[in-house]
Amino acid sequence: MAESELIVEAAGLEKTFTDFWMRARARAVDGIDFEIRRHEIFGLLGPNGSGKSTTIKMILGLLRKSRGRLLVFGRDPSDTAVKAKIGYLPEETYLYRFLNPVETLDYYGKLFGLDRRTRRRRTDELLDMVGLTQVAHRPMGEFSKGMARRLGLAQALVNDPELLILDEPTSGLDPLGTKQVKDLLLELGRRGKTILLSSHLLADVEDVCHRMVILYGGRVRAEGTGEQLLADTTHTVLRTRRLKHETVQAIDALLHEREGIALESVQAPRQTLEALFLEIVEKARLEQLETSGARSGGNIASFLREENEAGSGAALVDALVSAPQVSTVSTAPKASPTTASAPVQDSVLRELLQQPASSGAKPLGSDAPKSVPATQAGSPANVDQSLIDGLLGAPSASDRRDGARDA
Repeated sequence: MAESELIVEAAGLEKTFTDFWMRARARAVDGIDFEIRRHEIFGLLGPNGSGKSTTIKMILGLLRKSRGRLLVFGRDPSDTAVKAKIGYLPEETYLYRFLNPVETLDYYGKLFGLDRRTRRRRTDELLDMVGLTQVAHRPMGEFSKGMARRLGLAQALVNDPELLILDEPTSGLDPLGTKQVKDLLLELGRRGKTILLSSHLLADVEDVCHRMVILYGGRVRAEGTGEQLLADTTHTVLRTRRLKHETVQAIDALLHEREGIALESVQAPRQTLEALFLEIVEKARLEQLETSGARSGGNIASFLREENEAGSGAALVDALVSAPQVSTVSTAPKASPTTASAPVQDSVLRELLQQPASSGAKPLGSDAPKSVPATQAGSPANVDQSLIDGLLGAPSASDRRDGARDA
């Protein structure tokens, strides 16, 4: 196989942890050999302490190997150019609890040198993809483990990596989230991503991985495709519609006569618990029941689809051009200043003159002489003269009368 087709290559890889005196304390990885090819989903399996996490950390350059050969994209894992091509979801989600999902993804986008427009677009698409749009502005400290796991997956994809490393990606997720992650991995695999998946949930690995390695005690115990490792060579399964009891007895007799064997068991098939769970959730969604947690995700983020950016821009321009134009010009006939402004001013003055003050005073103009014609009720001459005098600082008419009386 061409060298460029190998994303990760390990040969005789070893990792030994030592104490302060450099004495061997534990050999976590003991001479393993494996290859991860481009565009495949590779499973790394094994019980606790088998060396899975140690192997992943050596691929990421977080640990240095003790012996052997390890290349990532044809380079040493410590090369910083390699790290820009990798997305990583650790076994435990460590995110800043006081940041919300939008701020978190924007922060990691800055670490990868993405411009502001790209960060904003990818943040919206990733949050929709993992079903966290409705909680985009809630602090991470309020999230459940499953919701934090969803955000961790979005964080691992923000740089559009060529190699995606997932350590227990479905840990803490509900069945809906688990199925969504598996569907996402299959879709990313179809679109050319290379994925390294480590999980204790063997059913998840079985559903999505092309090839897998099973470790125990730091050594490879089995390697191959799912079909090669899971093929049962001791049984034959026949699937048909529901048979009558007499037909089953006849088949059993025929097997005894022809093959010298008997039917081991006869069972009626049933749906899986996962299928039942997803059916119940889908019915609740169709009934538009409210939920404060994460929802099922939307479509896969567009930047992960390997689409041409120019094509996306052209689609946006077409959508803007085809949008209905809203006219902002009024079709009503224009009114001349003499015919339109005068009635408006008169109505405003009348409201001001007739509005009672909050202190319980009489309305402005209530002391106007009764001899004033009704057509002039809204004119400035109808305003209380004492109010004007008070505003100007001059003595009011009542004060002048009191002064004259005292004199």
